[in-house]
Amino acid sequence: MREKVLYEYAVIRVLPRVDREEFINVGVIVYCQSEEFLRAEYSVDEDRLTSFAASSDLTEVRRHLDSVCRICSGSDDSGPIGKMSLGERFRWLTSPRSTVVQTSQVHTGLTLDPEETLEKLVSQLIR
Repeated sequence: MREKVLYEYAVIRVLPRVDREEFINVGVIVYCQSEEFLRAEYSVDEDRLTSFAASSDLTEVRRHLDSVCRICSGSDDSGPIGKMSLGERFRWLTSPRSTVVQTSQVHTGLTLDPEETLEKLVSQLIR
């Protein structure tokens, strides 16, 4: 039987007006060093976001969220950040910033399957 392993995660949030500190959860990033796993998944409820902040630029928000996913996967178009180690990429993505797309503080847990845990967190926190 496999043992549970440590994982870390952060919730991806959209803050249409950073000065008001109001946000909508739109995604999750999960990092598991021992399983060499780093992945983000997001789902934007466009109606909810536009009712929350009518001036939101959905195209720009999706561009930023896609960038997070590309950095996690280390794809060729992820730039220099995508070339860093998984841990460095996770720390860079979860560092505090004052932008429309931010992450929560990092949380930890134990898992048998990081992929399954990502899906569970997205289901619980986003959808």
